[in-house]
Amino acid sequence: MSWDAVPTGRRGRQQSYSDAAIQTCLSMKVLFGMALWQTTGFVESLLRLVGLDWSVPDFSTLSRGQNTLAVNIPYRGSSVAPADRQHWH
Repeated sequence: MSWDAVPTGRRGRQQSYSDAAIQTCLSMKVLFGMALWQTTGFVESLLRLVGLDWSVPDFSTLSRGQNTLAVNIPYRGSSVAPADRQHWH
């Protein structure tokens, strides 16, 4: 996975971040139920914690990415069978 976008060779402004970088940020947004501005700060903090000096896609980039990229997070239910769960009254 590459964080920075690969030059397309086409005219005009090139993307700064790869689709994978944008999708990673949007996945964090969905997983933790954050707003876009919170997501940028969260991802920036995570990158800093692991010692990476990478820039993070800004609000506008993520906002545009939401419209063009699909974020699919598979849901895995609890491993406890319904009959084994405790019912609290």
